[in-house]
Amino acid sequence: MRQYPSISEKHRSFIERQHMYFVGTAARDGRVNVSPKGLDSLRVLGPDRVVWLNGTGSGNETAAHILDSPRMTLMFCSFEGQPLIMRLYGTARAIHEGDPDWGELLALFPPMSGARNVFELAVDLVQTSCGFGVPLYDYVEQRTLMPAWADSRGPDAIRDYQQQKNRVSIDGLPTGLPQPDLAAPRPT
Repeated sequence: MRQYPSISEKHRSFIERQHMYFVGTAARDGRVNVSPKGLDSLRVLGPDRVVWLNGTGSGNETAAHILDSPRMTLMFCSFEGQPLIMRLYGTARAIHEGDPDWGELLALFPPMSGARNVFELAVDLVQTSCGFGVPLYDYVEQRTLMPAWADSRGPDAIRDYQQQKNRVSIDGLPTGLPQPDLAAPRPT
């Protein structure tokens, strides 16, 4: 195991080759959440800054946890080639539609129907380990089910779904998801 104070170019290259990563968060009380992520949803913006785009899903645990305790870990595993596990530790914040830097950060990614939030991680520790116990897998392709699901519903139905399913965590914690202004017209 080795530890580094920031993301080097070698680390960045490894991260950018991965097809999947895992996000770990926990509030001060309640359940710990570990969530797999894929698609083209992560950007390394500097030696101590990473952002990732979160699509609409059945839960919104990460956002709830970050409001309570901003700790976050991102983990990458090489499932192909040389074995390696890399963890990025740091402090995170959630950016929602309507926040001042939402548009700027969202523009870093390909369009994603159902984009719900962007998370920014201020990295304070990078840790690598051998990964000898991680199995080898052949990558086939990214699944298109989540974007297709969001596309089939449209923006209004996605906002309604988020309001019904994503306002609180499984432990009852608020997620910070903004409530739509019912008097304002919905964007098209």
